[in-house]
Amino acid sequence: MSNELHGWLLDILPNEQGLTIWILGEDGKRHALSHDFPIAFYAAGPAEQLRRLWKWLQQQPENPKLSREERRDLFAGSIPVLAVELTYPSDLTPLFNRTSLEFPDLIYYNADIPISLRYTARYGVFPLADCEIKIDPSGYVTDIRSTQTAWEVDLPLPPLTILGLEPECDPFHAAPTKVFIQTPKARFSLDLEPARAFMIGLRAIFIRHDPDLLLTAWGDTWLLPKLLQMSKETGIDLPLNRDPDQSIKHREARTYYAYGQVIHRGKQVLLAGRWHIDIHNAVMYHDYGLEGVWELARVTGLPVQTVARVSPGTGISSMQIVTALKEGVLVPWHKQQAEHTKSIMDLIHADMGGLVFQPTIGLHKDVAEIDFISMYPSVMARFNISPETILPGIREQNTDLPATSTEQGLIPKTLEPLLKKRIAIKMQLLTMSKWDMRYKSYKARSAAHKWLLVTCFGYLGYKNARFGKIEAHEAVTAYGREALLRAKEAAEDMGFTVLHMYVDGLWVQKKGSNKVQDLQPLLDEILNRTGLPIALDGIYRWISFLPSRLNKNVPVANRYFGVFQSGEVKCRGIELRRHDTPKFISEIQNEVLEILARSPDVEHIFEYLPKIQSLIDGKLYDLRHQRIPLEKLIVRQTLSRPINEYRVPSPAATAAKQLEEVGKFLRPGQTVRFIYILGVPGVYAWDLEQTLDPKTIDVNIYKKLLDRAMETVLQPFVSIQAQPFLPLLVSGAGD
Repeated sequence: MSNELHGWLLDILPNEQGLTIWILGEDGKRHALSHDFPIAFYAAGPAEQLRRLWKWLQQQPENPKLSREERRDLFAGSIPVLAVELTYPSDLTPLFNRTSLEFPDLIYYNADIPISLRYTARYGVFPLADCEIKIDPSGYVTDIRSTQTAWEVDLPLPPLTILGLEPECDPFHAAPTKVFIQTPKARFSLDLEPARAFMIGLRAIFIRHDPDLLLTAWGDTWLLPKLLQMSKETGIDLPLNRDPDQSIKHREARTYYAYGQVIHRGKQVLLAGRWHIDIHNAVMYHDYGLEGVWELARVTGLPVQTVARVSPGTGISSMQIVTALKEGVLVPWHKQQAEHTKSIMDLIHADMGGLVFQPTIGLHKDVAEIDFISMYPSVMARFNISPETILPGIREQNTDLPATSTEQGLIPKTLEPLLKKRIAIKMQLLTMSKWDMRYKSYKARSAAHKWLLVTCFGYLGYKNARFGKIEAHEAVTAYGREALLRAKEAAEDMGFTVLHMYVDGLWVQKKGSNKVQDLQPLLDEILNRTGLPIALDGIYRWISFLPSRLNKNVPVANRYFGVFQSGEVKCRGIELRRHDTPKFISEIQNEVLEILARSPDVEHIFEYLPKIQSLIDGKLYDLRHQRIPLEKLIVRQTLSRPINEYRVPSPAATAAKQLEEVGKFLRPGQTVRFIYILGVPGVYAWDLEQTLDPKTIDVNIYKKLLDRAMETVLQPFVSIQAQPFLPLLVSGAGD
């Protein structure tokens, strides 16, 4: 007779006999359950080579079960494959590695799929899912099912225990002497020395609280390696792992090139039976926090501590893999689909990207911003765009748009539930008070969805995407351009002036149309003409589209700022939005925008300029008299190459070189922090151990940076009313 357990799924880990399933039971206990989980990979190729592989596999110690099967390739349809089934999941990787080396010319499928995705596809469960589990008398799981789906809008979070660990300072900047500890009820610190006392105290905290999540600052790159070293030196065991049969996993740091930039990922420390998340090594954590991480784990099927560290591209790829497994589609080990042969004219016609309309430079009143909701994912779902559905060389009737097959594709199947969930959350946010206890969670989850959906488009054209195909990528942009043009035509037919269009949105203006109800007929007409969901982002009291710095007559598509009727400021492409702008500059620019936002309309803005002048004078006075904290003068820049490859040392390279000389090394993709100083070499690396004398700060450079930031936000108002003090705002302020 089997027993039943009700609880939340925390983790899935391979062991020597199958899988260990960690469950947070409704009884409050953490249960480690065993589950048999045979898995397989597949090989395709010439019959003679497959026969040789069959004989070779029969001699391998893993003793796999071999069979000939017909399986579905996404592009080739049903194909004959050799199925290699293994009783224990832990045997797959070593066997496959030897197989791929011995038979490199064969095509392999389902060879490197994370175990959590296989489990999600087979049983329909996912991390943090509320589950009902059946257990046989020997303690093995016989069945598991989720009582909910990942696509429900309100999914309750299990009663997790979270323990926070944070060194007193950035370890790269200086050596910490204590660690701050956050328990569910208190915050306190422990001194790192003496080491034995520290380890005894920390061990007691771990045993007492037994956390499900260890949330750290610099835990991957410094704190956990430090704790493991101290544990070894003192002989005091620290129970970082909840699962005693598993080892702590370490992944090395790596640097790679993607989407036009160099990206660095720090080394990782992954625990078993409990999670570890380093807030400084988690991708996009600053954008959506833990709520976003929970949501990504649910919809992608990836383990919590893994999904926190991987890119949105890995997340959307995981979702596609789960869909493929559920549909019985083979998942290729490597991408196989090459681009179709095209003529020069075909390339010019196909590869046009998103539509960008150069904005009308200057200040504009009562402007509505209208955005398609997740345009490119909506295009994929609405028009069935997927790598296998594109019909090469065939156009939709009476259009230049690529034709697609009628059977729903893999990508639309993957995106459809995610789109529905995001739209449902966004609709609720539109009517929800910011004081609603759900508001913060909804915003974080919506942000997590956004990054998945944004990435899914780029992933279609990514060179290593398993289900990528450039023709599908090009088809999406073609449909997107057509939708934006139809929206423009609808706006102009209804008497609106289109001031700007940018890929998935447009800014329109019409005298007398400055209320939400005035825009609803236009939204309805655009929906009717395009078939894509669209929403009013807001109505600006005023908005300024900015020109290029090099040529004041040339507009810049994504450089603007404005104030909505609610008083909320929105800006893009200005200093405030740049990660390399010193906090001193960005804070002043933000304060200026907040002052400008108080004006009820454009005509009264000049009344607020004296207050802005006073603000700038005061800030410059503070700068000259060393009253600005040095932390606010730090410039952050990313290294794009090794230091020895800089022909003319940039400020960032010079600062990185200073750090190398004291034994602190940075790799391409990492950020170097520095402050501008007088004399040679002109910069001072912030992470040097010596204290910087505030009198050495190069005030003139920071003044120039401030002048530039003030010119950005004040120059558009010069034409409102001539003011004798206005030039001072952007030139000699505070002299």
